[in-house]
Amino acid sequence: MSWSSARFVLAIAAAVVGVSSVGFAQAPQPGGPPAGPPPPDGARLYSENCSQCHGDAGDNVSNVDLMHGRFRRGTTDAELTGIVLRGIPGTDMPPHSFSEAQAGAIVQYLRASADRSASTAGDKSRGMAIFTGKGNCVSCHRVQGQGARLGPDLTEIGRLRHSDELERSILDPDASIIPSNRFVRVVTKDGTTITGRLLNHDTFTVQLLDSKEQLVSLLMSNVREFTFVDKSPMPSFKGKLTPQELQDLVSYLVSLKGGMQ
Repeated sequence: MSWSSARFVLAIAAAVVGVSSVGFAQAPQPGGPPAGPPPPDGARLYSENCSQCHGDAGDNVSNVDLMHGRFRRGTTDAELTGIVLRGIPGTDMPPHSFSEAQAGAIVQYLRASADRSASTAGDKSRGMAIFTGKGNCVSCHRVQGQGARLGPDLTEIGRLRHSDELERSILDPDASIIPSNRFVRVVTKDGTTITGRLLNHDTFTVQLLDSKEQLVSLLMSNVREFTFVDKSPMPSFKGKLTPQELQDLVSYLVSLKGGMQ
């Protein structure tokens, strides 16, 4: 092979190696996160599209305070997202052309703002004192292993529920009862009546925690009546707590996120 031919072969080989190296450098690493657009920025979307009517503080509209969880209509994330997307017919709230993800991001921004406001509006230490004292919440609920088991465990309630939902549950417990917290009334075939918090039930058995915190398991074949209790056993604290005490209690509950307090 002549020197010129050898140089030509080496040049071709170098070009192939270079192309392969570029290809390897650009190839996505296995196991890495898939490429995609960044999540919507709820704060920016609110500022650019909602603040003109609601204001930066979210309180320009009568009886609405978005940054403190006060909504005239809608309570759940799904309901609020629907309002952002479709508006409210017959009012000044227009529909918007957001994607579902963008509308959801705005709702989550408002939720986070309300939780921050609640956590600073009250004193969580005073709230804890109300929880264990005046409110006597520990007679039904427990936190970090302390308290009763009749009601839901609230150790992580600040991570699971928003501040406006917690306040509504304190003032109007019957307004929204999630399925896992429902109470049932069971009448056995021998006439025994048992009421308690439902833990589990299927075609064959039912398990509940009765008023004495005893686990009761029954065969459905021995049950004559099985009905859900419409009302929450939790009393309303409307009028029983001052506005400041309510803020303190909500601040304490918002702070419960599962870690050591």
